Amino acid sequence: MSLLLAALYVLIWGSAFNAARVVALEWPPLWALAIRFALVVPLLWLLWRRLGGALPQGADRWRLAAMGALGMGAYLACSWVASRHVPSGLVALLAATAPMFVALGERALRGARLPPLGWGGLALGWLGVAVLGLGRALDGLLAAEAWGIGLTLVGALCQAAGLLAYAPARGRVDPWSANLGQTAVAAALLLALALPFGGPAPAAASVPVLLAMAWSILVVGIGGYALFFAVLRRFGPARAAALQLLAPPVAALLGWALLGEKLLPGDLLGGALTLAGLLLLFRARG
Repeated sequence: MSLLLAALYVLIWGSAFNAARVVALEWPPLWALAIRFALVVPLLWLLWRRLGGALPQGADRWRLAAMGALGMGAYLACSWVASRHVPSGLVALLAATAPMFVALGERALRGARLPPLGWGGLALGWLGVAVLGLGRALDGLLAAEAWGIGLTLVGALCQAAGLLAYAPARGRVDPWSANLGQTAVAAALLLALALPFGGPAPAAASVPVLLAMAWSILVVGIGGYALFFAVLRRFGPARAAALQLLAPPVAALLGWALLGEKLLPGDLLGGALTLAGLLLLFRARG
């Protein structure tokens, strides 16, 4: 049962990047996300009411709003726009660098100590990103690819900023209230971005886009978060974080099998180094 739970968890979070690419190649990404969030919020609200969730109090509301705006809205906006230009496996890998930004932020803002193993993990992880970028550059990096890679890293930075802002409230806000609150804020942010910058709203959709949106809304947006809480209870935070390292390889494999995506040798080497660095960082912090 535990193995099945872990496999399903990795599959859902890895496939989220593939679904995003399917949608982003046909629909304007900002509008696609705004529609996705607008459809998810009512479903989460019904679930929240049924589970008897409680609204956060005081400054925790602002912390949750920061998590929704930065850790969810801005992060996914960057990731989905980047998905138009680079393979979904590569977006998943670069998005996974958020914990490295978190570790640096905790050190810079709070003076948190990081053991030598953690520093080694950070160095190895950023070396992997450099190898990936160098490999792409040597292969003839297109401007669109460079934009996508840079935008994904900005998204990871935004996610880290949201996590750091929300961290003090984590033990006081129940998970479903946190999910509802940050999703509602992200929906408002994406609509505010889509109106001036998103281009024309989508007027039609192919069957693959409709299926990918349904997967992103129901399986990832609802089921994925429910499964995340179950994995946390079953495995604990450290092992749950380690399982997330499998999401980029799964996204890359699904992108190759279903979408015909290709990764360069530098992507594979850089990805392996980055994931190894993240594993060392998680071991040092866990």
